[in-house]
Amino acid sequence: MTARIVTLLDVARAAGVSRSTASDALQGSGRVAEATRNRVRATADALGYRPNSAARRLRRASTGAMGLYLPRTATRLDYYMNLAFGAVGRAQEDGFDVVLLAGSPGAHGPLASRVDGLLVIDPDPADDAVPQILGSGVPVVTGERYPGPSVAPTGAVVCDNAASLTALLDHLAERGARHPALLAPAGESVWAHALRTAAVDWGRAHRTPVAVRPVPFAATPAEAAQAIRELIGAEPAVDAVICGPDGSAPGALHAAADLGRTPGRDLLVAACVDGATTRDSSPPITAVDLMPADYGRACADLLADILAERTPADTVRPHAWVLRTRASTQSAAGS
Repeated sequence: MTARIVTLLDVARAAGVSRSTASDALQGSGRVAEATRNRVRATADALGYRPNSAARRLRRASTGAMGLYLPRTATRLDYYMNLAFGAVGRAQEDGFDVVLLAGSPGAHGPLASRVDGLLVIDPDPADDAVPQILGSGVPVVTGERYPGPSVAPTGAVVCDNAASLTALLDHLAERGARHPALLAPAGESVWAHALRTAAVDWGRAHRTPVAVRPVPFAATPAEAAQAIRELIGAEPAVDAVICGPDGSAPGALHAAADLGRTPGRDLLVAACVDGATTRDSSPPITAVDLMPADYGRACADLLADILAERTPADTVRPHAWVLRTRASTQSAAGS
């Protein structure tokens, strides 16, 4: 037997309001008291009401899709894939499909006719496609702020990346590290810039300079290992290394073996981005968990709220992170 579909009229009757009031409450439009809006939404959830997304799109002349634009290196990074899955899951809850946008300038055409809004993750001012996307004429939410010239009001979901690196450096100092180093991602994204700046600021505040070694934004483990061998060859006192790029930290373990160092003892190893490679390494690597799936959900949630006019187009929301301490930072030699 097929279950009966719950209609908007069912919700209105159960909540004791008119059909139009129920519609306004669920869409975040109209002049509906907050208590009434909350009651209608709670009633809809309790009844299992799901809006007819096709009908809604026809009424609003919308496409029923969100666009997602990721950095060009994203296809081989675990972080961005998990973020994308989170965004897709949240978008589907509001009846939106997600369209992954190509990474070449001029490839997007009239975006306003293809998507209702856009998610742009870690926008880099060096990426020629980003200004075109931000100026496409539809609402945009960025994962981290865009550091280039503003072309339109833009919502954003942001992490305190400086605080996360500061927490890593504090942790290493507590475990006995006296000469920390950072493999700093290149580029001018807000994330990359925050890490480089925070390393310098921490070094000044603690009178313990952080050796900063630039590496590609999406450095591989092999590139990280080479950078660390060169770094410690030039500065043998380095006793802790933080790897910025996602997935690069296992390279520090290889470099330690080559240099006769023991990770977690005379070379502490940490990462700015947690993931499968840090959790499954031997030893497991201390890392900042940016909770990428939740981050993707938060970005899609903000865009859905902007599209439904529940929040202004330039709303900024914070996103949390967690420091996961593991065996790779047990204690530095001599501490």
